[in-house]
Amino acid sequence: MIARTDATGSGGLAPEVLAFTTSLAEDRALVREDLLGSLAHVSMLGRQGIVPKADALALREALLELWDSHGRGALELPDEEDVHMAIETLLDRKLGEVSGKLHTARSRNDQIALDLRLYAREQVRLALGSLGRLLEALAERAQAERATLIPAYTHRQRAQAVSVGYLLCGYGMMFGRDVDLLAYVLESLDRSPLGVGAIAGIGLPTDRDLVRQWLGFSRLTENGLDTVGDRDFALDLSYAAARCQVHASRVAADMIDFASSEFGFVKLSDRIACGSSLMPQKKNPDLFELIRGKAGRSVGNLMQLFTILRGLPTGYQRDLQEDRASVLGAGPGMIAVLEALRTGLAEVVFDGARGRAIIEAEQMQAVDVAEGLVKAGLPFRRAYQAVGKAVAGLRAEGKGLAQVTKTHFPELSDAAVQAALAARDPIAAIERKESAGGTGPHSVEVQIASLKAKAAESRKRAEAIPGLEALMKGLKGVQP
Repeated sequence: MIARTDATGSGGLAPEVLAFTTSLAEDRALVREDLLGSLAHVSMLGRQGIVPKADALALREALLELWDSHGRGALELPDEEDVHMAIETLLDRKLGEVSGKLHTARSRNDQIALDLRLYAREQVRLALGSLGRLLEALAERAQAERATLIPAYTHRQRAQAVSVGYLLCGYGMMFGRDVDLLAYVLESLDRSPLGVGAIAGIGLPTDRDLVRQWLGFSRLTENGLDTVGDRDFALDLSYAAARCQVHASRVAADMIDFASSEFGFVKLSDRIACGSSLMPQKKNPDLFELIRGKAGRSVGNLMQLFTILRGLPTGYQRDLQEDRASVLGAGPGMIAVLEALRTGLAEVVFDGARGRAIIEAEQMQAVDVAEGLVKAGLPFRRAYQAVGKAVAGLRAEGKGLAQVTKTHFPELSDAAVQAALAARDPIAAIERKESAGGTGPHSVEVQIASLKAKAAESRKRAEAIPGLEALMKGLKGVQP
């Protein structure tokens, strides 16, 4: 094993110890990041004269070959403690003693800090792209469903009527906040850690800023002791992923309910509905149930990372190796859920006829009738009580509030009654809600425009983040 000396113990680790301590299975997700960081590092070593130019060029060529091999799916990593040592072993097989110069002026501590930041940044880039596509799809669907009406719920009871366009805008607002949160995550990880060494810095004439530029970071970490133990950026990414998936879970919960016969507001297309292995009549919302279920895993990953970090002293500890499940799973899990949700919502058909029938048969415009009485001069609480009494009478008669008459308001003046009757139409009640953030047609148009703007912002942010392939293309042109 490479990371062993006579001082630490000559020879290899016991097989069972290596099996327990290795992180290679998880680290395979970091091969590109590790190769990219190593290429930037050795290019700097050659540029600074710390490693002879010929050796730096040989290492660069070997690293590029490994990158190409990985891209073809042909790279096989040897059994080692981690991805860093596995790659160095491959270089040793090819270059012999020259390979030992690659690790000059760095530690695995700052190396993994770099790999994780590169990985997290790439995941933010991809997630912002997915959010942009989802927001655009929600905006377009909201535009198409402005006239489709369904009940909205509070306390799981039918509360007020809204348009489906308004509902979809509500979903979009959640994901719009996720765009803002990912922008914060990007800010928190935008510091290059490479070059602080194991904990206290490097005594050779390195140039950390040169590596920073090549790898697309805007600034450097400022303290090596903090840098190697810092996983705040990982917590930020894990939290963002968990929150985003909780948002997706809430949308999925609506679709699961709405697709049931008890609600009946949506129909699932055959492209996304799953069947029962026993009951031939079932059309199950498995896609949405799994979206809801996967949110639990993302919250668990966040709690796992918090628990690992709680109580660790400063500097690097091997406990930090256990961050892999949380960090490496956060981005792909979030992206998979976002793409699945976008696919699922595109295959859902809203039943506007059922929604309208329920609205017209219910008393969901009760607030609007009370507001009519307020316009006629009644204090709100008196109007509230009067409408409540009228609704009780209508329910006893099996009628909706649209069928309210003067007889249901025996204590009110004729002017007040007329104001109440003028406000009883449930469809008109929806159209009147033009306050900012309401379900009125103009308000919904404003919200749709806001979603489209946030979708464009998300795509723009994604495009501004340097991707791994782009960084590698740039580094190929760097001369040591």
